[in-house]
Amino acid sequence: MEINIRKIQKADNQKLAVIIRSCFHDFKVATQGTVYEDPTTDQLYELFHAENSALFVADAAGEICGCCGIFPTNGLPEHCAELVKFYIHRDFRGKGVGKRLMEESVQFAKSSGYQSIYLESLPEFSTAVSIYEKQGFAYLEKPLGNSGHSGCNLWMIKHL
Repeated sequence: MEINIRKIQKADNQKLAVIIRSCFHDFKVATQGTVYEDPTTDQLYELFHAENSALFVADAAGEICGCCGIFPTNGLPEHCAELVKFYIHRDFRGKGVGKRLMEESVQFAKSSGYQSIYLESLPEFSTAVSIYEKQGFAYLEKPLGNSGHSGCNLWMIKHL
């Protein structure tokens, strides 16, 4: 199975919103105060027009597999961006898709001049958390920035 990694297209909005929300059901995660309820989840193409941001999409012969991106979230320290929207469709988990999306996102952050990458997650997303650990993210005791996702209780950072 050949996976193509590319930037988001407008036609991806609805499919990605479904994948993102389905991950909460797959892992039995509470949705309050998370991206699940965030209205921008339905308009990712428009959201990622922000300067120094990118959302990468994994595509297998036209089927969307997942996404991961970099976003300059308000309130983060200077030269720090947030790793966001890291979600993989259940049929593509465990096949290296997440790793490829993560690596593409980290490379984009480096080439955009960011010096660190912050993320917010939940322990229930244990598969993603293990990828973050393997990619060199370290745990923080409290959140950074103003993501608006008060439901997240796991925070990590990676220095580039």
